[in-house]
Amino acid sequence: MRPSFLLALGGLTLVACGGSPPPPPAASAPKPVAAVTAPAPKAPAPAPAGQTGPGPLIAAPVVPHAAGVSYESKDRRDPFLPLDVTSGPKGLEVATTKLTGIVRSARTTLALVEAQDGIGYILKPGDTLGDGRLVEIGADAVVFAVSARPGAQSNRVVLKLAAN
Repeated sequence: MRPSFLLALGGLTLVACGGSPPPPPAASAPKPVAAVTAPAPKAPAPAPAGQTGPGPLIAAPVVPHAAGVSYESKDRRDPFLPLDVTSGPKGLEVATTKLTGIVRSARTTLALVEAQDGIGYILKPGDTLGDGRLVEIGADAVVFAVSARPGAQSNRVVLKLAAN
């Protein structure tokens, strides 16, 4: 490139960067917005003579909500209902499952457990499965703490890796 071209380009850049501020945006008429008005709060009643302390409480304005709003589940879980995270799949008992594998990596160890109906579960220590909580993953076995009901004394159930 020629030096004169670079000099001209540099001069245009300085003029463009250091010039006057850009013109303000064109003013347009504001569009009307539908506003919801709440009833004005009533003026507080004067305190009776001899009363000290804070005055009467004023109620917050009422915010209208959409009437007739409903949720169609379409065979999905309703997100407005609380989750039942205290137990795993309903009716599943740890004693009826079998340990099918143990996966070890540098960061974590996972247990592969299969239920009687053929559904497999991948668990890490602390996960719940049916009526038990996985406590420990050993070299060829896992240990669950199983309790008959929440808050009751828990029993240890050991599942050993099935040899083929």
